[in-house]
Amino acid sequence: MSPSWFVYLVRCADSSLYCGVTTDVDRRVSEHNQSNALAAKYTRVRRPVVLAYSEQCENKRAAYQREYAIKKLSKQQKEQLVEQQV
Repeated sequence: MSPSWFVYLVRCADSSLYCGVTTDVDRRVSEHNQSNALAAKYTRVRRPVVLAYSEQCENKRAAYQREYAIKKLSKQQKEQLVEQQV
């Protein structure tokens, strides 16, 4: 069985949003907060981060396509995405 893929947004300490793709959302958020080697360069200097949004995708390709689409959204549109999930 292949792993489930997720696209996620984390809210950084400066209120910015970071978008990424993973198979384990909890592990990835922990890496963003605790690991200098595994955290994204963007989030390393904006800790702590908290999960703001996640969306399961049917496969790796779909997750990366969705990540690309989300990254093209405006900050306001990303905030609306976060609000809709709450």
